[in-house]
Amino acid sequence: MEEKVIETAAEQGFRVENIIIEGRENTDLELLRVLINTNEGDPLLDFHPEDIQPLIQKISWVREAKVMRRMPNTIHVILQEYTPYALWQQNGKVVVIGDDGTILTDVLREDFKDLIILTGQNAPHRASGLLELLQAEPEILKEVEGAILVGDRRWDLKMKNGKIISLPESDVGFALRRLSVAQQEDQILEKDVSVIDLREPDRMIVESR
Repeated sequence: MEEKVIETAAEQGFRVENIIIEGRENTDLELLRVLINTNEGDPLLDFHPEDIQPLIQKISWVREAKVMRRMPNTIHVILQEYTPYALWQQNGKVVVIGDDGTILTDVLREDFKDLIILTGQNAPHRASGLLELLQAEPEILKEVEGAILVGDRRWDLKMKNGKIISLPESDVGFALRRLSVAQQEDQILEKDVSVIDLREPDRMIVESR
């Protein structure tokens, strides 16, 4: 009976003429085509969105997917992709991660080169709080090359000029604000020092080269 309905509908014009994919930027287009597995002219009612949607949502770049049939002739796929958030270096490998720590790809394109490099076993799942605080201090953020999770408790920042900024376990936003003020008033990041230790709330300890 179902096959008869599909055939009858196809004879009446309910065939695939358009496959619209909306929101795709990084998701592999060929992989999407394989999963959709439908060609122009196929009966539209023979395409089952409820079967395809879970498959598309398993793609690493896809945060959320919605798959629909739009009568009389269109398949519509709407993607919400992860935004490349940071790089994670572990065991000699570097991958791109999303804001929740999801591994997106190990293909390092040129447009990923400016992402912060995270180091540490649990760094991907701890990074969002740090990066949100850094985004509030853009003058500091633009100088950061990487962040190292120390003892699964706190972060060290590695700056592009090689300096290390030791951050406290708590009140990280306050520590970054102190660093930003010191940079504005005294250009501390340009001074000949190797380490700036912000772990004490009432003082800044500087180690010379």
